[in-house]
Amino acid sequence: MNLDFSSEIPIYIQIAQLIEDGILNGIYKEDEVIPSTTEISVKFKINPATVAKGFNLLVDQGIIYKKRGVGMFVSKGSKEVLIQKRKDSFYSNYIISLIEEAKKLNISVEDILDMIKRGNS
Repeated sequence: MNLDFSSEIPIYIQIAQLIEDGILNGIYKEDEVIPSTTEISVKFKINPATVAKGFNLLVDQGIIYKKRGVGMFVSKGSKEVLIQKRKDSFYSNYIISLIEEAKKLNISVEDILDMIKRGNS
């Protein structure tokens, strides 16, 4: 678990992404507690309000939920929600631009698939 303090991505978003990655990688499972605001703020030497802001993003998306006085927990079905969210983001951030560039260069779908296969071996 690392944060990039020189990144253009705000720290609270990086916190949310770290928790998301933990869920996707099976570190945090459904209905299991995640590290507390205090644990994360102490570990990274950041303001607890920054961590809470990252957690609130995940709460708003239904990825985690709070049990009063106990902590934050992973919501049921959150892994599937995150997978779909990341697939949508992958499509928007990579596939659309790949298709646009391929059209400019007159690269066929078959050629793109061949390039992907070559890069995947």
